[in-house]
Amino acid sequence: MYWQTSRFRIDLTRPCVMGILNATPDSFSDGGRHASSSAALRHGEELLRQGADILDIGGESTRPGSPAVPLEEELARVLPVVKEAVRWGVPISVDTYKPVVMEAVLELGADVINDIWALRQPGAVDTVVRHGQCGVCLMHMHRDPQTMQSTPMHGDVIGQVLSFLEQTLQCLRRHGVEKTRIVLDSGIGFGKTVEQNFTLLAQQRLLAANGYPWLAGWSRKSSLGAVTQTAVDGRMVPSVAAALLSVERGARIVRVHDVRETVAALQVWEAAQVPSAP
Repeated sequence: MYWQTSRFRIDLTRPCVMGILNATPDSFSDGGRHASSSAALRHGEELLRQGADILDIGGESTRPGSPAVPLEEELARVLPVVKEAVRWGVPISVDTYKPVVMEAVLELGADVINDIWALRQPGAVDTVVRHGQCGVCLMHMHRDPQTMQSTPMHGDVIGQVLSFLEQTLQCLRRHGVEKTRIVLDSGIGFGKTVEQNFTLLAQQRLLAANGYPWLAGWSRKSSLGAVTQTAVDGRMVPSVAAALLSVERGARIVRVHDVRETVAALQVWEAAQVPSAP
């Protein structure tokens, strides 16, 4: 299994670690410590030293209740970081739902569009189609960041996530987007209850059975705080545990803040795998 992106064919036979690089002043996890371009780039270099396989650059916080960022502001935050990061010789993902931002970063050489709206914004599908090699990560989200946790979804979370993503997959198939370009994300914390989030973790194998690679984004999420009674800055261990369980149950990519610790945990997990019989 592999993920075809603009410049890289990423091997997913082993789990990959996607390091989170927030170029925002209001991220829930790092409080804007990397808001300037220079600070973001320094942090990106550090994530690579810690073992990240992919960097995911974002210029808009999508924590529950966060306001939308104007287009020009997101471009100002993201473009200088992407312009430098694409020179590093590693896969660069950009976390955005705005087609204008998608177009701009892909023109700079970004490899992946990581879209919490799963290409539902007008023009997003056309942008991905036009850039015929870029990778894309499609995420399930109930409602929008401003309202998703005020009115979480009800009912069968597995069925609804799979049904929602299948609609987008059908659209991309009609447009000729190859399966190898696509990764799926169940959207932990995006309009779901704590119980639903852990159901998605418990049933990760069922999600993975649809034949697409899945990304798991548990890092420092509030559901981890709910079960461990820890604040955001105390959720490193729960985050690593959730990442490891996700991989154990079929996820091929984990999107994390704590790269060094996650990489070490996965090294232990990989060492314990029993080789398949010839």
